[in-house]
Amino acid sequence: MKFAYLSNLSLDRTSAAPLHRQLFLTLRDNILAGVIKPGTRLPSTRLMATDLKVSRNTVLAAFDQLMSEGYLQSRMGSGSYVSDQLPDELLKSKQSSKTHAPQKRHVKLSTQAEALRPYQSGGDSRQGTFSPGQPELDQFPFDVWARLLAKHWRRPEKSALVGNPVAGSFELRAALSEHLAQTRAVNSKPEQVIVLSGSQQAIHLVIKAFANANDPILMEDPGFPGTRTSIIAAGARPVPVPVDEQGFMLEEAVAKAPNARLACLSPSHQYPLGPTMSLQRRLEILGWAKQEDKFLLEDDYDSEYRYSGRPISSLQGLDTDNRVFYVGSMSKVMFSGLRIGYLIVPEDLVEIFLALRRDIDGHSPSTAEAALAEFISEGHLATHIRRMRTLYECRHDKLLSLLQDKCAPYLDVNGQECGMHLVAHLKEPLVDTQIEAKCRERGLFLRALSRFYKGGSSQNGLIIGFAGTSEKAMPVHVDTLAKILKNSAL
Repeated sequence: MKFAYLSNLSLDRTSAAPLHRQLFLTLRDNILAGVIKPGTRLPSTRLMATDLKVSRNTVLAAFDQLMSEGYLQSRMGSGSYVSDQLPDELLKSKQSSKTHAPQKRHVKLSTQAEALRPYQSGGDSRQGTFSPGQPELDQFPFDVWARLLAKHWRRPEKSALVGNPVAGSFELRAALSEHLAQTRAVNSKPEQVIVLSGSQQAIHLVIKAFANANDPILMEDPGFPGTRTSIIAAGARPVPVPVDEQGFMLEEAVAKAPNARLACLSPSHQYPLGPTMSLQRRLEILGWAKQEDKFLLEDDYDSEYRYSGRPISSLQGLDTDNRVFYVGSMSKVMFSGLRIGYLIVPEDLVEIFLALRRDIDGHSPSTAEAALAEFISEGHLATHIRRMRTLYECRHDKLLSLLQDKCAPYLDVNGQECGMHLVAHLKEPLVDTQIEAKCRERGLFLRALSRFYKGGSSQNGLIIGFAGTSEKAMPVHVDTLAKILKNSAL
């Protein structure tokens, strides 16, 4: 049930119009303009009279007039409601008379903001079937999560209600430090962990620390769009570096921008192509960073889900010279609505990064952090990741089999060692951006691979997520994709 607070109502006591008439007209106009929606319950006449500092009879007179003209309905024992039987023509005509087309203008913004204009959001940002990076949500242990949240809301510490350490709660930082040491061989102390609102904020923070105007910053090509926009927003210049079967190509990076001080990488599972960087390549990059005084941003976005091959330690875990900033988030292992990510900072740079973090928003919410700390320390996160790894492997194999069986004339696809999506390369004359648009019309939210390239040449393919789509639902959705591909190839 919707309830109208009507805190914006006011009456003009200097006007010659009676107060009850003013109130009637004001309420009527709000109803016709759609400000007060059909089915909304209005405050009681006694409460409205108190708020407006008028007699109750004034309000009753206005309500009686609204009811007699059909704008309000009275429900016995419940109150007065806006009628849900108002003619659409009346509502539309009133709303259209008050609606004016927004004036088109071009506002000159900062250099950084202007540089982001080509990247402004205008597309469909929804998630659904085949969305890359969307986890399985129905099997998350919400009963456990709800219990932990309720525990910390029922009797919260007073300190949690008025603030939170700028780096996040110590309990969560300690839990994350231990968890990452066990699962990703990340070498850190709790004091090096900074809790943030997702991995994007962590990426932005590192780039902000290193970017002066027009500085070159290295990133993978194809690569994560959020890295590119963070570089541009900082006023720096993204330098796209090709990737091969081992990931980030160091020789190309050095040739393109020898003076770049920061390189942004996803070595455990390159996004979006998927290769895992070899140990030899990792050691080469770490050696280059040490010798040339460079720094590395390691985005370890979904490395928990490995299905084949030997796990390789994080780049940060191999670093012996404090050159790596490690970025992670709970979006893929839990859900993105939680808005919790983290950044592992070299010890000697912690204080300056805390100052940079404080400049963004001071601190993060405390209650969810307290619940998450226990969720990790009690073993629920590790258990959930193990269950999802098994589930995702089955979904990976199922989708791979279906695509190879039903879509082979139109695409080539191979399995991935880890992650939450497959990459399918389209055959001519198919164009990935056109297929993406047609799939969206049919409720399939896969992505065009070519959109992730900025360095010139690009590959023509589809990024197809499997983690959030059940095996039972996959055949019909792959059938839909096959029909789209077939019709587009004609």
